[in-house]
Amino acid sequence: MPQLALVGCAHIHTPGFVRRLNDRADVAVRAVWDHDPARASKCASDLKAPTVADAGAIWADADIDAVVICAETNLHEDLVLAAASAGKHMFVEKPLGMGRQDAGNMAHAIEAAGVLFQTGYFMRGMPVHQFLREQVQAGSFGQITRLRHTNFHAGALRDIFTPNYLWMTRLDESGIGGFGDLGTHSLDIMLWLMGDVDAVTATFASHTGNYGELDETGEALLQFSSGVIGGLGAGWLDVEHPVSVILSGTEGHALVRNGELFFNSQHVDGADGKSPWTDLPDAWPHAFDLFLNHLAGDESGMLVSPAEAAARSTIMEALYQAAGQRKWIDIRG
Repeated sequence: MPQLALVGCAHIHTPGFVRRLNDRADVAVRAVWDHDPARASKCASDLKAPTVADAGAIWADADIDAVVICAETNLHEDLVLAAASAGKHMFVEKPLGMGRQDAGNMAHAIEAAGVLFQTGYFMRGMPVHQFLREQVQAGSFGQITRLRHTNFHAGALRDIFTPNYLWMTRLDESGIGGFGDLGTHSLDIMLWLMGDVDAVTATFASHTGNYGELDETGEALLQFSSGVIGGLGAGWLDVEHPVSVILSGTEGHALVRNGELFFNSQHVDGADGKSPWTDLPDAWPHAFDLFLNHLAGDESGMLVSPAEAAARSTIMEALYQAAGQRKWIDIRG
């Protein structure tokens, strides 16, 4: 049975991962580490696993096959490089890095080590996103001209980060605010559908005052290498989020409204866009479960590559630079 260690317990998704680990009979947690002993102790108690005072004990333990890294983002590079050097498979909660430099270093180390990698881009497994990718690849939209993807919730309005997750509201530790936290999921889907981006710009806003001047919502434009214009909206200030996807082409259109897909295509029988399209693929397991499945021997699910994760950190860093400088940022190369 694969043996895991939880390395860092800081991320707001950590309790959910702990529950998923406890629900599995095919993996076991051998150790827990966090630089905050109280935080480590809480997670260790929930997992019925021992804590270690030094993460080095995890890298040195040959019986530990994999690590789940949920530390603050600014700590990822040191932990990931150590995990790669020790030959540990790893799940690293998104985003991989603070930006181009550290994310690139991590991606190179992971690839060189030849270990299994995954990050938390769970939206790929949603049936509508799988379907849209299939139809894009099949040419059902003709020449695609425009894609908009958004991801909003009311986290800042409900102040879900106080007191345990305030590090996520500090740019020196997280690298991102509300736009980046949720927008990285939309960015992943947009790149998964459309490919490379040449240039980006963005503008952000803050309204509650709960986290100083940290961005709580934002809008971005992306110029894809294919010529597609992308719009990305994300943040923590919306009490409703009815429309998440708009994809337009010269021969087709897709709209996701309240979770329902409306699909129009000249190339697909019955796709007139007048009623919800329900002929969709099955949902994938959650991104974390896909990682655990691979560890346990089921390699049927698609994982996010280190290079993909690094590209998302690179582009998100450029979006924050663009917002701060009020200009377009060219990210080619």
